[in-house]
Amino acid sequence: MINVSVGSPAGMCTVANPAFYRYVLRLAEAPLHASALDRAQLDVLANVPHAYADEEECSGDGWRIVPAMSYEDWPVLEATPQRLRAAFQTARRLLWANAGPVGISAGDMIAIDTEIESVLGVLRQAEAGGFSVNVSYVS
Repeated sequence: MINVSVGSPAGMCTVANPAFYRYVLRLAEAPLHASALDRAQLDVLANVPHAYADEEECSGDGWRIVPAMSYEDWPVLEATPQRLRAAFQTARRLLWANAGPVGISAGDMIAIDTEIESVLGVLRQAEAGGFSVNVSYVS
């Protein structure tokens, strides 16, 4: 089981569907044709850290990995809600356009689409509150 957590002081959600991890966070590894801009969006999601990984601080365009500060903490990808919204919307669009090559089932696609909508709701709340958003996963 894999849980992906998306949260800010304005709210959070946890997605507990392994297909979300496989087809959204790891979509950059799938054999699909994507523009350089789309690849940059997928790169954000590909850098979401595992909660128990030893991550070092690194960053990209509009995001950064914040390493764990203690044993009671874990590394997170921190980004603006707008940056994450663009990344999740790109993943959604590319999944629908490349469902065959990616190998996603119709049931998984519908479930993932619903979960992306939940994540986008959290991002809207964070944006309205002026907060950045943290994302990590644990298995």
